[in-house]
Amino acid sequence: MNQTLLDQLRDMTVVVADTGDFQAIRQFTPRDATTNPSLIAAAAQMPEYQDVVDETLLEARKTLGPGAGQKEVVSLAFDRLAITFGLRILEIIPGRVSTEVDARLSFDTAATISKARAIMAQYQAAGIGPSRVLIKIASTWEGIRAAEILEAEGIHCNLTLLFGLHQAIACAEAGATLISPFVGRILDWHKKATGQDYPPAKDPGVQSVTRIYQYYKKFGFLTEVMGASFRNAGEIIELAGCDLLTIAPALLMELASTTGVLQRKLDPARAKNAELTRINVDKETFERMHAADQMATDKLAEGIQGFTRALENTETLLAQRLGQLESGEALEPASAELFKIYDINGDGLISREEWLGTDAVFDALDTDHDGRISIAELRSGLGALVNLARAA
Repeated sequence: MNQTLLDQLRDMTVVVADTGDFQAIRQFTPRDATTNPSLIAAAAQMPEYQDVVDETLLEARKTLGPGAGQKEVVSLAFDRLAITFGLRILEIIPGRVSTEVDARLSFDTAATISKARAIMAQYQAAGIGPSRVLIKIASTWEGIRAAEILEAEGIHCNLTLLFGLHQAIACAEAGATLISPFVGRILDWHKKATGQDYPPAKDPGVQSVTRIYQYYKKFGFLTEVMGASFRNAGEIIELAGCDLLTIAPALLMELASTTGVLQRKLDPARAKNAELTRINVDKETFERMHAADQMATDKLAEGIQGFTRALENTETLLAQRLGQLESGEALEPASAELFKIYDINGDGLISREEWLGTDAVFDALDTDHDGRISIAELRSGLGALVNLARAA
């Protein structure tokens, strides 16, 4: 019987689930997985998970006392919810979970280190050691410096929002455990800039990850490359053999239902022969190369903005729920509240640019694949995204 493309991919690449949907994680049995603020935003108002959210908010209030401000309480509750999601995911997968540092700290090395240590301490208090957790940090110069210090302490890091070779080299030189170059967002930028479509082999995102992979293998860096943010299965096929690939459920399903021969495209032995020049990336070099790469400049700034907004939206929903708990008000419908927050221009649809958060969550909600989320899609998709009562 012919093997599926997903089965063959697993023979040469570690498959990671780019989702917080526990049912999808169980179905595709990936080694690793990630959490994200968008999922917690949905959970904040889903009846299936309301007891855990409410308990977390009230415990945060109890911890900080009646004199603490709502913002401080919500911040603590969010951190605790992220750990709760991570712990539940770790009950399903054999590998690691990535948990994000607040994107608003992306240019603050000391604050990033402090937040990462706090996250790791909560996992350790729950009996989970550092070998099973990756702290997710934006690939700014300041974030990379934080990762360097954390790695020296034994706290492993996943450097995200990575779009350029200069970022990748700086991460490897800092000893980061893993990087997550964003394939699909690189493609998005080039399609918008040129008005062209790109076949998978010519996809700028695929070419960028290929170059980073070759650089690492040629010069002996141990940092793992995890391609992320895919727009189509063709991109994944072109990166078969990459250390890891984090894939949304819809694309996992496509690969699992397709048979044929999957050719290994990335191979460490062949990468040794790549014609590449070694570059030492200090701060000056990083800033010069970043300024010269308009795509990386635009997408890093946009990504931080998007991750920040996803977090702020989540905090808004948690604050609303805390207010309801403390005043006894009724809970508003989740889909209506979530939609109003993301539909910036008020046209009744959420575009990818308006969402700006986690691609996997957007793709899961965009069931007709038209690049926009309607209120009906959001309402019907929330249950599939959270589904936490059955996963408990």
